[in-house]
Amino acid sequence: MRPSPDQIRDWLDAVPDPEIPVISVVDLGIVRDIHWEDDTLNIAITPTYSGCPATSVIAMDIETALHEKGLDKIVLKQQISPAWSTDWLSEKGRAKLEDYGIAPPQAAGGPARCPNCSGTSLEKVSQFGSTPCKALWRCTECLEPFDYFKCI
Repeated sequence: MRPSPDQIRDWLDAVPDPEIPVISVVDLGIVRDIHWEDDTLNIAITPTYSGCPATSVIAMDIETALHEKGLDKIVLKQQISPAWSTDWLSEKGRAKLEDYGIAPPQAAGGPARCPNCSGTSLEKVSQFGSTPCKALWRCTECLEPFDYFKCI
């Protein structure tokens, strides 16, 4: 009996994002579709942005995880439309980011609070952080720098 798309999604929830390993590819919201066509599993993934260097690693990690579960016929497709949005991050994923020290994206375009001390007096240090999808901010209360996952 072949596994359901929900079971496969549960398995993929254990596949970490290579740039932010505390969050899964499911929580990141890039796994867009899972369905069977005859005996072939089809999965659509949407990169977080065009040219994201982690996309090929993510695809390989997804395939590896599913091969380890005994699935052999897998087709991974990059789905670029609609474009990925930080709205696709799960609430669980947002909480994991913050626990990890990365401020989750906010609709207002900047972090709501420091992930280290929960302070709200913040300043942007650089539009670019440790990866292109993050910016570098600092809390003026605890003086600690932190990454902010940019709202897209």
